[in-house]
Amino acid sequence: MRRKLFAGPAVRRLREEAGWAQGDLAKKLGISAGYLNQIEHGQRPLSAAVLVELARVFKVDVSAFSENDEHRLLVDLRDALAEPILATVPTGQAELKATIQYAPGIARAVVHLQAAYRAMEDKYQALDGTLLSSEQLTARAGLVFPYDEVRDFFHRIGNYVDSLDHQGEALRAELRAEPAVLHEALIDRLATRHKFKVVFDRSLGSERAMRRLDRSTKTIAIDGYAESSSQNFALAHQLALLEARDAIDETVRHATFRSADAGAVCEIALANYFAGAVLLPYTDFLASARRHRHDLSLLARLFGTSFEQVGHRLSTLQRPKAMGIPFYFLRVDRAGNITKRHSATRLRFARYGGACPLWNVHEAFETPDRILVQVAEMPDGVRYLSLAQAITKAGIGHSAPRRRYAIGLGCELRDAGQVVYADELDITNPKQVVKIGTSCRLCERSDCTQRAFPPAGGSIHVDHDSRFVVPYRLGPN
Repeated sequence: MRRKLFAGPAVRRLREEAGWAQGDLAKKLGISAGYLNQIEHGQRPLSAAVLVELARVFKVDVSAFSENDEHRLLVDLRDALAEPILATVPTGQAELKATIQYAPGIARAVVHLQAAYRAMEDKYQALDGTLLSSEQLTARAGLVFPYDEVRDFFHRIGNYVDSLDHQGEALRAELRAEPAVLHEALIDRLATRHKFKVVFDRSLGSERAMRRLDRSTKTIAIDGYAESSSQNFALAHQLALLEARDAIDETVRHATFRSADAGAVCEIALANYFAGAVLLPYTDFLASARRHRHDLSLLARLFGTSFEQVGHRLSTLQRPKAMGIPFYFLRVDRAGNITKRHSATRLRFARYGGACPLWNVHEAFETPDRILVQVAEMPDGVRYLSLAQAITKAGIGHSAPRRRYAIGLGCELRDAGQVVYADELDITNPKQVVKIGTSCRLCERSDCTQRAFPPAGGSIHVDHDSRFVVPYRLGPN
């Protein structure tokens, strides 16, 4: 039986943003004001006819009235109210749903307030006091850095952008190019559709860019020494800026970032998203991922992409009615800094600093030719199948610098049976479980021998008559 669609909060929000009274909107829809009032208060579902009219009147896609947004807001509100300083206030499921139904603005305000609180806590408790100079503090008056604001945005939308995903997939279908000839097809598209000539920069100077556009000469220079997968990604990124500009601008506009810098960073991220959708088109890639049980190396070979590109793409497979396994994805440098992080799972990364030292993503640097597999348990009790592999992005020439990273990818253990890497583990054996945390500053585990710092806000007890691996015991918060 088809599920009834209740979308009162979305209707009321769009009406109020338009500045219309209920009677005004009711006339535009051709329904009574009483019927509209019942819709907005969750007493009547949307009929197909009214749904179509709403989309026409507000000039939005019918997906704007999906219950997915309400469900995500409910999850976010529950998570926000689980913050320790708020957890003492009991809130039941019925009360939360009522808040979403009748006061969605207040619910979003609570979620934003909790996000701001967490950002401030991370900023002042996890950052070293010398990270920011007084000049930088003056220049950055906002609470959240642009990169963090963009990362929060992608986390909020489940790391999936429907318009760009479909448009990228459609472009790949239009190109009719197998992986072996995709390179030539992308170059031809830029030449025939946009009159841009692609040249490959094989200079050895430090100024060689991965991609450089010269509008005066209608030339796109691509790093001639980059791997073919990187060259294809750069070409697809350029096509995103030329063919998906409207979708990118619309997404940035609806994100309502606090700064222009965040909007500019998001444009890059969205163009990268489009490029991933071209190189790894959703339907074909999802089918292959399922067929080959998410074997990353095999998928990279089948689609002519890199290990990193495959891992990143797996974290975006959240299309409604065709969802893949929710994965998290991160990239870590040798100092432990997380340089990329995306998650379709419940896993949260530390905003600043590195990750837990017990996480296998750090060990990957020691065994660069292997994919490491680990069952990791977060402090909330959720267990993940965690994969890690080191990669090297080599320079040109003997003395050229080489960038080394470790790629981390994982899913909740309940989905591990669909991943080939779980075959080598006894995931039911508690001895296989490694108890990790977000970061030492935010982890309250009292029995961790790798602890670098006490948790923020917690007390410690020092016993001068006893010495253990960690020279203090954690006291009550």
